[in-house]
Amino acid sequence: MAEHPDAALVRRGFEAWTSGDMETVGTLMTADCTHHSPGESQISGHIKGRDNVLDMYRRMFEITGGEMRVELHSISVDGRGHAVAANRFFATREDKGLGIEMNGALVFTIIGGKISDIDECIEDIDVSDNFWGPAE
Repeated sequence: MAEHPDAALVRRGFEAWTSGDMETVGTLMTADCTHHSPGESQISGHIKGRDNVLDMYRRMFEITGGEMRVELHSISVDGRGHAVAANRFFATREDKGLGIEMNGALVFTIIGGKISDIDECIEDIDVSDNFWGPAE
């Protein structure tokens, strides 16, 4: 059976993000896409607009020196423009001598074949905030 188009879109996004291909990630989003990231860290908040979301992703790679990866566990869809991607995130910060390994999920809203909204859920907000550091 063929993969649902929304699941295929999310999978392409994960593959591009993991390889640092922000150009491709950007093509998968609407111009007004918003990423909602939990917590109080420097990557937290409601990041509005594709360019700002991509800047936040680039900042994550910068903070970790590119030492990040995501293992995609599953993608579930509802056939009405929503997809949930369960994953495990791994990253290190040499500057702080920290590493993180955490389960999470991304809830996507998809309109017209593009990602318009991403709600991020994570296993432990306090651990994440400590890893990423305070908002600047």
